[in-house]
Amino acid sequence: MKLAFTLSSLALATSFALSASESLQFKDVFDFKYAKSSQLSEQGNLLAFSATPYRGNSEGQVYTLNNKALLATIERGTSPVINKNEKWVAFTVKPDLLTRESASKDKKKKLKNDLSLVNSETGKVITFERVEDFVISNDGNWLAYRTEVKKKDEAKNDKKADKKAKEKDDKDAKLKADKKDKVYTLNIVNLANEQQHSIENVLTYAIAPSSTQLVVSQVSKEGDKNAISQIALPNFAMSSLFTEPGVVANKLVWHPTNDMLALSVGNYVNDDKRRREHSLYLWQSENNQLKQIETPIENWFIGKTANLKWSETGERLYFETRPMLSAKIEKKKYKAQNDLFDYDVIRDQKGLKVWHHKDAEIKPREIQQWNEKNKNRHYQAVFHLNSGKAVQLETEQVTDVRLHTEKQFLLGYSNKPHLHKIMYDGFFADYYAVDTKTGNSVKISENTRARPTLSPNGQFAAYFDKGQVQLKSLKNAKLNAITKGIRATFGDDQHDYPSEQPGYGFAGWSSDSNTLYVYDKYDIWAFDVNTQQGARLTHGYKSETRYRVKSLDKNKLSFDLNDTLLLSSFNLDNKQTGVAKLNLANNQLEQVLTGEARFDLVKKAKNADTLIYTRQSYHEFPDFWLSDTSLSTSTKLTNLNPQKENFAWASKPELVEYKGFDGEDLQGVLIKPAGYKKGDKVPVVIYFYRYMSQRMYDFPKMELNHRPNFPMFTSNGYAIFLPDIRFEIGHPGKSSTQTMINAAQKLIDMGVADKDKIGLQGHSWAGYQSAFMVTQTDMFKAVVSGAPVSNMTSAYSGIRLKSGLARQFQYETGQSRIGKDLFEGLDLYIENSPVFFADKVNTPIMIMFGDKDGAVPWQEGIQYYLALRRAGKDVIFLQYEGEPHHLKKFPNQVDFSIRMMEYFDHHLKGKPAPKWMQNGVPFEKE
Repeated sequence: MKLAFTLSSLALATSFALSASESLQFKDVFDFKYAKSSQLSEQGNLLAFSATPYRGNSEGQVYTLNNKALLATIERGTSPVINKNEKWVAFTVKPDLLTRESASKDKKKKLKNDLSLVNSETGKVITFERVEDFVISNDGNWLAYRTEVKKKDEAKNDKKADKKAKEKDDKDAKLKADKKDKVYTLNIVNLANEQQHSIENVLTYAIAPSSTQLVVSQVSKEGDKNAISQIALPNFAMSSLFTEPGVVANKLVWHPTNDMLALSVGNYVNDDKRRREHSLYLWQSENNQLKQIETPIENWFIGKTANLKWSETGERLYFETRPMLSAKIEKKKYKAQNDLFDYDVIRDQKGLKVWHHKDAEIKPREIQQWNEKNKNRHYQAVFHLNSGKAVQLETEQVTDVRLHTEKQFLLGYSNKPHLHKIMYDGFFADYYAVDTKTGNSVKISENTRARPTLSPNGQFAAYFDKGQVQLKSLKNAKLNAITKGIRATFGDDQHDYPSEQPGYGFAGWSSDSNTLYVYDKYDIWAFDVNTQQGARLTHGYKSETRYRVKSLDKNKLSFDLNDTLLLSSFNLDNKQTGVAKLNLANNQLEQVLTGEARFDLVKKAKNADTLIYTRQSYHEFPDFWLSDTSLSTSTKLTNLNPQKENFAWASKPELVEYKGFDGEDLQGVLIKPAGYKKGDKVPVVIYFYRYMSQRMYDFPKMELNHRPNFPMFTSNGYAIFLPDIRFEIGHPGKSSTQTMINAAQKLIDMGVADKDKIGLQGHSWAGYQSAFMVTQTDMFKAVVSGAPVSNMTSAYSGIRLKSGLARQFQYETGQSRIGKDLFEGLDLYIENSPVFFADKVNTPIMIMFGDKDGAVPWQEGIQYYLALRRAGKDVIFLQYEGEPHHLKKFPNQVDFSIRMMEYFDHHLKGKPAPKWMQNGVPFEKE
């Protein structure tokens, strides 16, 4: 049965918006809730999530799916966890919003969360206070959680005494724990009778799959009583695995099905945590055997931050190693009179970073990568349980693998040979096929932006290059362009960057590795790797529908020939997003969710045919729906925002067609104000970036940030327009300006837009475009430009502070689309820089920046502001203190949203300008 949601089925939601009379206000946005951290139980009987408002306290919700009912709600419940046998749903309960917001910085750090457990059979709730972390056993009989040793009031009374004692202990202790290794009391709770057993000074702990035991690592103040111990359940008998002074287990990871524990064991006797060697052990509880796993490469070691992870089946243990580090260099210090005049001692106190033209990376990037990746970089290895062999997968040559715990062959890559080039030409890497059984690697491609796909048997790889899909045999290195001669579009025909055209990607491989599934613009193709012949499995090109596989099983390796695949179907013409099914046995395609809406598959139960999806449109919130993979029947589960029906929302969105700068057909989404009557000419705010028409059926984000809240505007008399923009390489400013003029003129010609009441709002790349457009045209009556680049000549050799990358790649081959370096294309950099044409601006403009912007230097906004100010133009600059590229602090989000509305209200509606717009706001120091 096909579920067709057409205009008639959505008419009810639309009628609410048209008949409601209440205009949306900023305070109303606060109340809209979204489902966060959703969890579907493995057997498909429970759904849990946190219903989180934009401003307010979250509410944990648990649904029983067999009767499709809400079982329980947990006030302030967040981050749900469902235990393996579905007996309990746990929520972390945060302090209420007022407590968090009113607490001082110091007190905020001391706030603790509670833990609430919902019994899925009875709905009964058990709550535990001040919980640091927790684990529930697979059988649901046991809870282990850590909490502070002392209660808050006791800790306050003993604060001074504790401080003095700690200072003495730290001074005298020989085996101090690392500063961030915090120990707590572990409480073990029998959930049948709620009786507890406590163990002091626990750093790490883990409950076995059998639920009959757990292992803990205890750390004492002086380190002499450190121990790693096994605790039997239910009698709490304790036996030691390791008891030497200073011993510590940083990782404890049980096998997925057996009571076999992998543990990483170190010792605080080495107080240099980066160079401290850890040993990897496997402990079999059944016979109490402890086996050490040696690192595959001699003189490599396992560090503190190394991760441990079992494969789904438990046949492999993935761990991490690293090369031995050079000895720590101790800086000389002033200790004697002569040191004050010793060059070596003096120079060791310097603050210096040397930038050299031969450096692979510029210093900010080198520092960022050191802090984020390289300081504690480890390399992936694997231990095969059956063979007892450890294999190194990542090396200093193949620095990274895309880890899939169930695959034998992994895609490896490294960008090390291309670090210098990345600074100005974008991201490149060399790619390899890595065998998890042997660690051997075979090079697939090098110096490429295109990421390959690797067959399950490791014998073939495919990637897009030179306008075609290339199939490579890794046995003989033979390369074939398998899409050559096929009348289909395999390269992205919307790619308007000065770089190589990418392909549309790959759906995957057959289990026998004989078939490669490839995407073209619309369809899925199956290519036989032996004959290299291709067959089109879908026929979306006929209706301009794009089909893509939706995988809801992260452990699925490949496709069996009798699989039925779930697909997303997106119509490029009408923008409807649906769901289809493709039977690989007979290539039969069936549309199962379709209509004037957007459908998205969310989750499938691991061990059951239970499926959760959402349906949405501009007027319908994406609530959860329950079905199975047949999608023949569905039930709506949630109704998170019933208050939406109280507001005048908007008229039904419609697609508008117009021409791009070069005559290309483009589309935009026009959302007329609530209660719009044909013939009305209304103020319009145009929000844009690049392609926007795909948002035709998106429910608008109910939040306040760097962009307009669409319903806030459409509920208060504005139309919103979301146009597609295309760019000409070398001339992004002029081409986007002409496209925008064409789009705005279409609204005027339709009789919708008042030609004297059209405003622009864009952020980042669109902030640049809007800042440039007003140097070329007076068509727009007000502009709000967020984080714009205004001077490409200065920005070109600037640094993206968050990533540490030089900005040169962005201009030569990236988003700014100049296509040349500064020296070869100086005229283009000037042509596309708004600051050089500030004297031509006649449109009021408001510029917004965070002064900690890590993507665009906020000085770019200052340059444009000063140029406009010097030219006597109407300009306002909003500097939000401590903010990054997008506003993160709630007060600033609200403030900017209000000012943006006031700005457009004045310039597009003629409302009186508030004082801050008339005269600014004087600086006053508190």
